[in-house]
Amino acid sequence: MTFSYRQPGVVLTDRRFTVPLDHSRPGSETIELYAREVVASDKAHQDLPWLLYLQGGPGFGADRSVGRPGWLGRALKEYRVLLLDQRGTGHSTPANRQTLPLRGGPAEQADYLTHFRADSIVRDCEAVRAQVTGGAPWTVLGQSFGGFCLTTYLSLAPEGLATAVITGGLPSLDAHADDVYRAAFPRIERKVTAHYARYPQDAERARRIADHLLTHDVVLPSGYRLTVEAFQSLGIVLGTGDGTHRLHYLLENAFVRTPQGFTLSDAFQEQAQGMLSYARHPLYALVHEAIYGQDARPTAWSAERVRAEFPQFDAAKALAGDEPLLFTGESIHPWMFDCDPALRPLRETADLLAARTDWTPLYDPARLAANDVPVVAAVYHDDMYVDTAHSLRTARAIRGLRTWITDEFEHDGVRTGGQRVLDRLLALARNEA
Repeated sequence: MTFSYRQPGVVLTDRRFTVPLDHSRPGSETIELYAREVVASDKAHQDLPWLLYLQGGPGFGADRSVGRPGWLGRALKEYRVLLLDQRGTGHSTPANRQTLPLRGGPAEQADYLTHFRADSIVRDCEAVRAQVTGGAPWTVLGQSFGGFCLTTYLSLAPEGLATAVITGGLPSLDAHADDVYRAAFPRIERKVTAHYARYPQDAERARRIADHLLTHDVVLPSGYRLTVEAFQSLGIVLGTGDGTHRLHYLLENAFVRTPQGFTLSDAFQEQAQGMLSYARHPLYALVHEAIYGQDARPTAWSAERVRAEFPQFDAAKALAGDEPLLFTGESIHPWMFDCDPALRPLRETADLLAARTDWTPLYDPARLAANDVPVVAAVYHDDMYVDTAHSLRTARAIRGLRTWITDEFEHDGVRTGGQRVLDRLLALARNEA
C-alpha cells in the first residue's frame, strides 16, 4: 500500500518493500524497507528517470526535507527521486536498544548486525530497483557512507547503475580500520587548530570545561555521563561546513554562576546531550568500524587503540601543561557504550562485533578496474571524515572515474552547496564540464 501527499512544489509517496535479511538465503527471514518517492509537482505524471539517494552514516535514515531544497531541487528538474531509509534506519525495521533484544542475547544481536553493511544495502537497492524501475538502471547519488555503498554497488551490481555520483565518499579499497584512524587523527588535529585560529577565545573555554569535567561527575538530563572524552568528541562537527561556528556557540554559553559557584549551564547541557546522544542513530556506533572490516582481522575497537598513538589528544596531559585541548572527530570508542543510555544495553553486542574475524570483502578491485559505468566523485580537500589520499587512490583504481577536487566545501558539500554541487557533478558525468 502506498500513500501520496503534497508539500510545496513536490508530490511525495511513501513506499515499502520486503527484502531478505540475508540475501544469500532468499527464502528465509525478511525485513521491511521504507523509501520516500519525491517528484516535482509539475512533472508528477511524466515518465522520468530515477535517482536513488543513499544517505551518509552508517545508521542514518534518509533526509526529511520540506519542499525541494538544495541538491534535491536540482535533481527534481530531471529525475524522480527515491530517498531510501537504509536497513535498520528510519522506518526500515529499526535496529536499536529497544528492538535488538527481540533477536535474543548479545551474540544473536551481533550476528544479526553483520547483515547491515554496504553489501546488504546494495542488494536491498537491487531488490527495490526491480520493483520501482521495472529493471531499468538508475542514477545513484551516494553521500559519505552512501558513497562507500555506491563503490560496493559498482563492485557487486554495476548493471543496475546508469550513473554513479559520489560526494565525499570514496573509500579505501583495502585499508584496515587502523589505517583509516592513523590517517584521521592528524586531520582532526588540523581542524581543531584551524578552529582555535578562527576563535582563539575557545582554547581557554575548552580547557576550563575539560578541567571541570575532570574534577566533577556530570550527568546530563538524559542520563548521559559527560566525561572529558565525551566532551572532546563534540569535535565531530568540525568536519562540516558550519561546524566550527556551532562548536563556538556551544562553548561560549558553557558556564553559569549559581549560589554554589560556577557550573555547566542548563542550556549547554541540553545542547551537548543533543549532539552526543546516539538515540536517533545507534547503528552508527554499532557498525561504524565494521564498515572497514574486509578480512580475518578484527577491528578490535580500532579508534580507541590508535588514539593512544597520539598522546596530544590526552586531555589530562594537555591541561597539565600549556597545550590546547584537542577535540576528536569521527571515531567510536567503547566508553560511549558506558556514557550513553541509548547504547549501554548494547555494550556486549558492540564488543562481539569488534572481535569478529569473518568479515567478507566489500569491493572488487578487478571489477572496478574494468568499470564502464559513468562515475563522478566530489573529493573535498582535507576532508575530516574521509581521507583525501585514500579517496584519490581509489579514484585511480576505478576505470573512467572523474573527480572534482575542491576546497570550497567541507564534507557536507552536497548539503551546503546544494544545487551547485550536483549540477557540477552531473555535468562532469556527461562530459559537459
